[in-house]
Amino acid sequence: MSLCLGIAFTLVQAVLPTDRVTLAWEHSVEKVRWEEDYSARAGRLELLEARVKGSGAGMEVPEDAVLRDGWWHYRPAHPAMEKVVLTRSTYTKDYELCWEGRCRKLTEILGPLAREGETMELFACRTQG
Repeated sequence: MSLCLGIAFTLVQAVLPTDRVTLAWEHSVEKVRWEEDYSARAGRLELLEARVKGSGAGMEVPEDAVLRDGWWHYRPAHPAMEKVVLTRSTYTKDYELCWEGRCRKLTEILGPLAREGETMELFACRTQG
């Protein structure tokens, strides 16, 4: 199963050649990197692990998080989901999707923002891509 980026499950704009990605971004206030690992399984996204490089405004790590190599690692208790909604902005750094040892900005995958506040969705492709 592949992962897709698109608008509301209807307009697929990119099919990623993988079923597992790391979604990464920089916190807009604290300027700290955050990463989440997702896997496509049975048509849904499973959040496998999350990591954050520090803590601060709106970024409190759970009590069971473990500090390893400068990152707080934890496994969110979150059920599998249909999609992850990403809101893009010119006021913050672009999201990155990482697989096969390389990270790519959404701009590399989808091109520049069509408009401020554009939302994209990451979801398991309904058909093989």
